[in-house]
Amino acid sequence: MIVRRPAAERGRADFGWLDSRHTFSFGEYYDPRYMGFRALRVINEDRVKPGHGFGTHPHRDMEIISYVLEGELGHKDSMGTGSVILPGDVQRMSAGTGVLHSEMNPSPNNPVHFLQIWLMPAARGIEPSYEQKTFAAAEKRGRLRLVAAHDGREGALTIHQDADLYAGVLGAGEGTRFELRPGRHAWVQVVRGAVTLNGEALNQGDGAAVSEESALDLQGGLTGAASGSAEAAEILVFDLA
Repeated sequence: MIVRRPAAERGRADFGWLDSRHTFSFGEYYDPRYMGFRALRVINEDRVKPGHGFGTHPHRDMEIISYVLEGELGHKDSMGTGSVILPGDVQRMSAGTGVLHSEMNPSPNNPVHFLQIWLMPAARGIEPSYEQKTFAAAEKRGRLRLVAAHDGREGALTIHQDADLYAGVLGAGEGTRFELRPGRHAWVQVVRGAVTLNGEALNQGDGAAVSEESALDLQGGLTGAASGSAEAAEILVFDLA
């Protein structure tokens, strides 16, 4: 069973400096039909203007992943971590017993476009920690590259939940197949471009909840058809208990 979550029906928060689209209920956006999926609680697509961002604020008992699409995202936290996250980077912060952090767009000229993802941890009260890695585009081209996993295998980030996160880039006509183990579920998020999932069309910003399927067959699609141009699709796939 595949249930599509259309991009146009997501919640929205527009504060001038921030334009955010919420796949699931978040902040002032509430929809009891979309409170998350399995351990996945938040997928926010954020665009932040130059020189703006989220000031220091607390988190607790949440696995937080940042995935930058364009621009740069500055991060500082109470663990003493300071970094700049660029396209191709994936950052994981385990809030655990509590952490303060800020996320800012350090550029004076360019906006930053990124996904903020939250997963509920398997256990509460763990020690806060931080991790960031770079995954080259070539590692994701035509396939799904594991970027975060409960056991940190294959060079992925380690998350404290029985969940795996894959990132893939599929050009027009390129495809990949992901086998789902019995009893597992998946969430597919289209970051850019268009794909088909088991024959169902998904466009940029769309998500899809997958249950009771044995596999995901993903095919890259065409965009910009009027000009005949093809844009590679970028996708995230969550393998969830």
